Amino acid sequence: MDLQTIPRTAVDRWLRVVRTPVDTAVTVLGRGEEGSATELTVDRADATVRDLAGRFLRDPQLREDARLRRRAADEREHAARLREQAEAKVERADERLDRREQQAQERKQQAEREKREAKERAARAERQRKSAVAKQEARRQEQLDARQREARLEQLEEEADALQEREEALVARDEARRLDAAAGRAKAARRNRR
Repeated sequence: MDLQTIPRTAVDRWLRVVRTPVDTAVTVLGRGEEGSATELTVDRADATVRDLAGRFLRDPQLREDARLRRRAADEREHAARLREQAEAKVERADERLDRREQQAQERKQQAEREKREAKERAARAERQRKSAVAKQEARRQEQLDARQREARLEQLEEEADALQEREEALVARDEARRLDAAAGRAKAARRNRR
């Protein structure tokens, strides 16, 4: 054990003793989720104390540990921000999908109303002009079917767009989780180095 290891170990143990009640309080208050502002503040304060102690003791290893802790806190903060953005994007995509589905349903109902109305008109016309109305109704029916096909095609295209947006949001959320896991591994690696 060299002479620098003793003060470094003392700083590390002192910080662990000081952090234990703080970490417990953060967990009890429900703010201990990975990447929370409170946890990041505690981690950054820990890194600052280690850096100051490293400067005072002229211990480059202690300063490097502080730099790595600061960097891990930054990565966790970035991952948390990405998670929030991904969740917001998924929520917006879900809302758009709901709106589009509702609009498509309204168009479908409108098309069905138009179809019913056309049938009623055809029945009245049939009573008045049997032969001419049959041809006219066939033409109307084709037009309505074409509108329904167009409405259905629009609905399917909008749903496909909304699903694409949702998929992109889920990919972003997965990326945020991956970054969060990488930050956790970095933190674990630091702990294992001690």
